[in-house]
Amino acid sequence: MQRGHGETIARAQQDDVKFVSLQFTDVMGTIKNVTIPVSELSEALENGIWFDGSSVEGYTRICESDMYLMPDPNTYQILPWSSPEQRTARVVCDVLQPNGEPFPADPRSVLKAALAECQNMGYTYYVSSEIEFFLFTMREDRPSRRPVPHDVASYFDFSPRDLASEVRQDIILALESMGIEVERAHHEVASGQHEINFRYADALTSADSCMTFKYVVKAVAQEHGLHATFMPKPIYGINGSGMHTHQSLFDGEGRNAFFDADDRYRLSSLAYNFVAGQMKHARGLAAIVAPTVNSYKRLVPGYEAPVYICWGEVNRSALIRIPRYANARHERTRLELRCPDPSCNPYLAYAAMLKTGMEGIQQNLTPPPPVEENVYDFSDEKLKEMSIDSLPGSLIEALAELEKDELLRKILGEQIYEAFMRAKRTEWDEYRTQVSQWEIDQYLTLL
Repeated sequence: MQRGHGETIARAQQDDVKFVSLQFTDVMGTIKNVTIPVSELSEALENGIWFDGSSVEGYTRICESDMYLMPDPNTYQILPWSSPEQRTARVVCDVLQPNGEPFPADPRSVLKAALAECQNMGYTYYVSSEIEFFLFTMREDRPSRRPVPHDVASYFDFSPRDLASEVRQDIILALESMGIEVERAHHEVASGQHEINFRYADALTSADSCMTFKYVVKAVAQEHGLHATFMPKPIYGINGSGMHTHQSLFDGEGRNAFFDADDRYRLSSLAYNFVAGQMKHARGLAAIVAPTVNSYKRLVPGYEAPVYICWGEVNRSALIRIPRYANARHERTRLELRCPDPSCNPYLAYAAMLKTGMEGIQQNLTPPPPVEENVYDFSDEKLKEMSIDSLPGSLIEALAELEKDELLRKILGEQIYEAFMRAKRTEWDEYRTQVSQWEIDQYLTLL
């Protein structure tokens, strides 16, 4: 339901709000914030808030830095940890140019443009991401700080006296107080690893919720004396954290366009086209949905993270999985993309996922046959025989694939693309020139 300016101001008065946090993201997905007193909310909703974008990653040069934030009143929510004396509401903003047009380097505007194209084709894009994270007790270990998992539980373990269970419940309460509907929460496979799932929604709402989810988790963990991290692979030898994303298209009549009762997998031809489009661009897409050096420590065989570009129904080693659902629940027919991780910018990730799938529809692409075996057990010869390609093995390899992918570059736009590539190549150069502890242990006394 769309919320008007007057309704938002009335809500703020009713909630006795003192401050409003106007939030947006830079190209890398870092939340930026401008705080205004509630007395300025009416002006902000009507005319926006001007700011200097020259210092924001990927935004503008100093000579063209003026732009303004336009709050989206539908995103108004109270920050649950703010005290009554300083009660603060958050509102997510779009970034506009001085002429009122969307700013090309605003990730939220990139997603909105992709969704508008999808709407013009007659569909609404729905997503839900399973976001995993670790809770650590941070111990001072010289010469560096080393993460220590808070618990030693494993997948779906029940520990009623465990602090982590209390933290998860407090996170759920905080999220629901902000209008984010949570479906389930549980302990994940690795020690200290957790997952909270929120309800399927349109992609813009889901992307806003992803950003909110990250800082809610961190804030609640901190209140309990713990450190929450969305780093994809914080500890060697155990499972990393993914952001498996479930996707579907619904038509104007509210029907799931991915469903076909007569198909073996209950998938429509549209769904198969969508799968084929994402598989076609998977190697370049990896740079956007798994955008850090550390992401490629997660995307390795043996830890339930996908490496090979294939699809299947029950196959958790596949890049795209078709989750099963209860009889007569065909509205739940969906595609699960398993390579994203929570270090990505969800606005850019969802836009790229949608547009690559849409290209599959527009070009009537057909995916290869499904693979229902554990692909990690395949020999190189069998992979070659079945024409199964792999995801990039490193960030620099993924960036090279993104550079070659004209569609993905077009989705990002040249300004975001250039800023993203510049930042990520710098990240890679800094990483590759570091001397790691592994190298010290391996070579210092041997050579």
